[in-house]
Amino acid sequence: MFREINSSAKHVLDQWIVQNNLVKICKKYFTGRLIDIGCGEKPYADMIKPYITEHIGIDHQDTLHDKFNIDRFGTAYDIPAEDGEFDSALCTAVLEHLEEPDKAIAECNRVLKPGGVAIYTVPFIWHLHEEPRDFFRFSKYSLRYLFEKNGFEILELKALSGFWVTFGQLFVYYLYRFRRGGKLNPLWWLIPPIGLIIQGIAYMLDHLDKAEQWTWMYIVIAKKK
Repeated sequence: MFREINSSAKHVLDQWIVQNNLVKICKKYFTGRLIDIGCGEKPYADMIKPYITEHIGIDHQDTLHDKFNIDRFGTAYDIPAEDGEFDSALCTAVLEHLEEPDKAIAECNRVLKPGGVAIYTVPFIWHLHEEPRDFFRFSKYSLRYLFEKNGFEILELKALSGFWVTFGQLFVYYLYRFRRGGKLNPLWWLIPPIGLIIQGIAYMLDHLDKAEQWTWMYIVIAKKK
């Protein structure tokens, strides 16, 4: 149990919030054949499975993730798929790592059937990560502009947190900078449970005052016109 806490405690809350929202959204919108753009290790495969007929994962050849679950190699700008091949699309925490997100959204639109639905998760307030390939943060206004410009109708645009969850998560990630030097360092053992306590308090405070202008991430649900 403690080994599990050590390995995953810093992102327990953000992962839980994304998964909890995706379950509801996938059940409502997903159908048929799904393309997962930047799929990595397909972390949401089991969750999505009941709502689709096929899950095709796309990622680039030089990905740092395990390639076992990648079905086709390509990029967000050049997806190896026919026009209108898919009914649904998923793209989680990828758009910020693309030099030209505009082109990536247009390419997603190309491979969807008319009326097909794309679900994206996109950060607004978050620290630098996966450097140097970290290029953008997106407000809800920029997201609406980009998706509508590229042939989508916005169905939902939802902030995933208020100030407290954003602050709590960033604080926990900051604390993990001091968890170094291995198990002889007392902070190695102290920081994970402290992080879980901070996340729990932040989650409760977020319910009391969800100031969405401080969100760490948005979920976009967009339909191809």
